[in-house]
Amino acid sequence: MSNGDSDGDKSLQLALVAGETSGDLLGGLLLGGLKARWPALQASGIGGPRMLGHGFNAEWKSDQLAVRGYVEVLAHYRRIAAIRRALAQRLLAERPDAFIGIDAPDFNLGLEAQLRKAGIKTVHFISPSIWAWRGKRLDAITRAVDLMLCVFPFEPALYAKRGIEARYVGHPLADVIPLDVPRSASRQALGLSDESRVVALLPGSRRSEIESIAPLLLAAAAELQRQRPGLRFLLPAAPGLRSLIEPLLAAHAGGAAVTLLDGRSHEALAACDVALVASGTATLEAALFKRPMVITYRMHWLSWQLMKRRAYLPWVGLPNILLNDSVVPERVQEAATPKALACAALDWLDDPARCAALAARFHTLHQLLRRNTAQAATDAIGQLLGR
Repeated sequence: MSNGDSDGDKSLQLALVAGETSGDLLGGLLLGGLKARWPALQASGIGGPRMLGHGFNAEWKSDQLAVRGYVEVLAHYRRIAAIRRALAQRLLAERPDAFIGIDAPDFNLGLEAQLRKAGIKTVHFISPSIWAWRGKRLDAITRAVDLMLCVFPFEPALYAKRGIEARYVGHPLADVIPLDVPRSASRQALGLSDESRVVALLPGSRRSEIESIAPLLLAAAAELQRQRPGLRFLLPAAPGLRSLIEPLLAAHAGGAAVTLLDGRSHEALAACDVALVASGTATLEAALFKRPMVITYRMHWLSWQLMKRRAYLPWVGLPNILLNDSVVPERVQEAATPKALACAALDWLDDPARCAALAARFHTLHQLLRRNTAQAATDAIGQLLGR
């Protein structure tokens, strides 16, 4: 990657919007690549602590967009719409060199369409899951996006059919997460012995997810503890959510040996023997750490009915979707009960050969997704901008 320092590079102004914790993680990785190429880059918009660490000017915090589900969004619609209007007005007045929407398609695609119509270049990172559900979103993407950055290798061909410029850049998490899992080092850092049997609990990073899924995972932990008294549990809390989780821990986990962590989800995944994971980016993280898992999700019943009717695939979890196979169990909505999760977790703990076979498949997937995403994405953005 070149470290350009021409006058044009020095004046580069980008606007970015990242929603929630996973978007901030992606935004931080992307900004690392952009700053390496354009050290004097000025970037502002909506982001979180990882983006702030690269000098990003966050006018709003990314967790203000952290809402999932049709019904859940309605409760926050006026606030979120007001943020988008205010940001659009500023960007139309200031006219950055490009706008980069990071995930959060319900927020970003409409904003991108407005900016693109006004002549501002637009980039979307990462591709929405048009292959899993809501394929009609391609119409909106055609209007909104000059360049789609794809993190899965099969995605660009889907966009090519509609004449949308798309580039496969690999998944940034595959660059960050080591191919060889640092299990012993992570256990030592967390105060766990190599002999301990450890279950990671990852209920999500949104407040709505914590409220609906954390009680389920904690009740599953209590059930597991009842059946296997020696188990240890790790629950990484996303920034700002510890105070929400603590009373749930007391109410649902009983005397289970749950250690509540401030962040440190990667250490928890590296250290664990099995993970109970809310559907989302964390399922891919668990796969990249070569960990067996049970995927779960709960949302408002009406949101679930609407989503289910639009789904194209039989799975919700990224590991199953990417490998096109039911490699890990999913317990979703009505099937998501503490006993069902505990039973599926015990199946992994009692079958080391099955765990080893899964780890081998996840290792192959990891190699496929490892493409130095920050550089590949920066190169694609540079070509779009002619820099």
